[in-house]
Amino acid sequence: MKILKREPQLWRLRIETEDDLWALARIARKGMQIGMLGERRDQTTGGDEGGRAKAAERKKMWIRLHIETTEYQTFSENLRIHGTIEEAQFDIGMHHTHVVEIRDEVELTSSQLFSSSDKDLLKQAERASGQTNVVIAVAETDEVVIFHVTARGLREGATWTMRGGGKRGELRQSAGIATTFRSKVISALVDTLGPETPLVLCGPGHARDALHSDLKAAGETRMMKSVATSMAGRAGANEVLRDGLAGSLLSEHAISREIELIETAWERLSTNGAVAYGTEALNKAMNEGAIETLLISADLLRDETEFIGTQTWMQWVNGLSDIGAELVQCSTDHDAGQQLVGLGGAIAMLRYAM
Repeated sequence: MKILKREPQLWRLRIETEDDLWALARIARKGMQIGMLGERRDQTTGGDEGGRAKAAERKKMWIRLHIETTEYQTFSENLRIHGTIEEAQFDIGMHHTHVVEIRDEVELTSSQLFSSSDKDLLKQAERASGQTNVVIAVAETDEVVIFHVTARGLREGATWTMRGGGKRGELRQSAGIATTFRSKVISALVDTLGPETPLVLCGPGHARDALHSDLKAAGETRMMKSVATSMAGRAGANEVLRDGLAGSLLSEHAISREIELIETAWERLSTNGAVAYGTEALNKAMNEGAIETLLISADLLRDETEFIGTQTWMQWVNGLSDIGAELVQCSTDHDAGQQLVGLGGAIAMLRYAM
């Protein structure tokens, strides 16, 4: 995210990645206003011409909407924001939809000061703009699956599978067949990935090392790392993230820290340690000043229909600064995030067991 202008109640932003769309989808909410270039049909230019209907001319203009709803599909390339027109050359009060895409510039305004939670999410998006997305390739003898790791999620990409039945049989074990298969995978990988995209090869067997060697022999100079995992498929990719097997390649990504903290919370839960979840326990921990770090779904935090006690979550988390606690806004676009949802969407690491 590129921040072009920042005022207490106005942000002008340039969208640079899919993760920026994810962040904007959470920050831009009902009641705020968003402006950007858009198109509307000028009905005054329509009519009959030579006995045939003349279509109304589409005009490009600056359109500011009062936001009503947003639609964003995880890892998609556009964000749809619906609302009524507050500022434009014509059609004031009419409904309109802005389709926000990568490289678009938007101006977001609020009748109130932006919340500290929104400011934190904006800062994270700004920091993440300089990070390189990493690809994890989970390799088995007869299958290679790639996963794209972004700041906020884990997206499954292409899958290459060797033709044939099960994993038994002399033909499937043939070194020549396996070499040909890896050659095809490497060719497809090079065509799919950018030349500088770092690649982490993992898997439970030796197929990853063979693929690593073949990549080097093919002249690949991108940053590559081969690590062993106990599982294949998506579980193997999650093992790389959970156990920090990629080292510094992913250490600065928000997803890595989220997964690490959620895993720590699970460990504490299994030993009745210093952790709390559920509205009653969280309220008690807040009142006692016991919370050290709160992990919460970024969606739950902004859901005005969900309450903890008599407060919305956005109101409740304001108390964290009074007790010196940290707020971590989590994505649910990875497996650990879904585990957080299963616990109600929020869990607190405590300074001591309660």
